[in-house]
Amino acid sequence: MSGPWLEGADETGFGVDALPYGVFSVGGGTPRLGARIGDHVIDLAPVAEATGADRLVGLFGRSTLNPFMAQGPQAWATGRRLVTEWVSEARHEAAVRDHVHPVADASLQLPIRVADYVDFYSSRHHAENLGSILRPGQPPLTPNWLHLPIGYHGRAGTVVVSGTPVVRPCGQRRPDPDAAPLFGPSTRLDIEAEVGFVIGAPSRQGAPVPLGEATDHVFGVVLVNDWSARDIQAWEFAPLGPFLGKSFATSMSAWVLPWEALSHAHVDPPPRQAPVCDYLAGPSSGLDLDLRIELDGQQISRPPFREMYWTPAQQIAHLTVNGASLRTGDLLASGTVSGPDRAQRGSLIELSWNGEQPLQLAGGRARAFLEDGDTVRITATAPGPGGRRVALGEVVGTVQPAVTT
Repeated sequence: MSGPWLEGADETGFGVDALPYGVFSVGGGTPRLGARIGDHVIDLAPVAEATGADRLVGLFGRSTLNPFMAQGPQAWATGRRLVTEWVSEARHEAAVRDHVHPVADASLQLPIRVADYVDFYSSRHHAENLGSILRPGQPPLTPNWLHLPIGYHGRAGTVVVSGTPVVRPCGQRRPDPDAAPLFGPSTRLDIEAEVGFVIGAPSRQGAPVPLGEATDHVFGVVLVNDWSARDIQAWEFAPLGPFLGKSFATSMSAWVLPWEALSHAHVDPPPRQAPVCDYLAGPSSGLDLDLRIELDGQQISRPPFREMYWTPAQQIAHLTVNGASLRTGDLLASGTVSGPDRAQRGSLIELSWNGEQPLQLAGGRARAFLEDGDTVRITATAPGPGGRRVALGEVVGTVQPAVTT
């Protein structure tokens, strides 16, 4: 290997096994595509031009990943192979050196133009916890849960890049079931630690995507925090489900880890405990991702993605079985990632058991739900080749006071 930007890169999780894509600017310049290596970002278009990769110059010279993602798996593989060569082979050092910037000097942008946003509900542990909290004395899972990947269509326009402040939402809530609803800032603001799958290659409307071909459409993976106002959500939920309690903000990481970088992370999903329809049957793999949630710098949970009941392929097969198409830039979130232990729960409503068991934080503080000024940081790693770990980009957000004027 060559190049000073490679020193210690593998220790960061952003070595040559990862090479996630993002969109960045430096010094107020035009946003452009980059690939992260260690603590540096490579400006891809000028390197493509200097090395004679003419076809990629136009695709990399954009301010969003969408044109490149739309090209499909063959173009993705070619681009990844070339970027790997640029950061690994001495013959490219002269072409690359002048187009490398410290990540600390870069302003990171939303890496994709989000087409549609879909949020699933694929962790059995999370679903059972919420069922036990919200429907005590009843079966924790609804009758359909073990037979299909439940999801809802969210609001693409309020997906924001990591680091964007999150303003506490206002809405209707009804704390007293015998009184009229109130309007005002949410008092039960929550997080949901999720993994997002970014669609690159589109599908044709009216043509379901078979289970065995589903992940051929996935360009890469991001981390997602699906912020949730539990009090607003509880009042509006019946009969149509999430609306204002979810739509105010969804944060995603600035770096998109290519699907190919997770080739060592595939695992068998948990065993089926109910029959499924043929379009959901057959082999499909889960992912061995280790998530970490921090609140104001203190770790509060380590959710394991390998525990997810429904796989990414099953989610895509179900989303399209009615003829709905996949579009370049679709963001498909997994739903909250939770494991069987308390220290593995991916939301505050679970961690505090709806406020009955507040989290104890440093300095004698306690949290049931988020307060203004709280900062939430979610990170994740996955197995890579040679025993190394591959990192996903972090997703961070700080809560700001509600706007009440």
